Amino acid sequence: MISMVKTWIEFLRNEEGASAVEYGLIIGLIAVALIIILTTLGTDLGGLFTKVSGEVTKAAGTGGT
Repeated sequence: MISMVKTWIEFLRNEEGASAVEYGLIIGLIAVALIIILTTLGTDLGGLFTKVSGEVTKAAGTGGT
C-alpha cells in the first residue's frame, strides 16, 4: 500500500510532459491569433491592393504626371 502511495506521489510530481503541453498550447494560441489577424488583414489588403492597382493604372495612362 505504501509503495502505491509513493508511486502516485512520484507520478504527480513528475513534470516532464508539462512543458510539451505548454508549448503545444502556446503554438495553438499563436495559430489562432495568426488566423484572426490574417483573415482581418486579408479583406483589408484586398481593398488596398485594388486601390493601389487603380492608382498605378491611372498614373500609367496619363504619362505618370
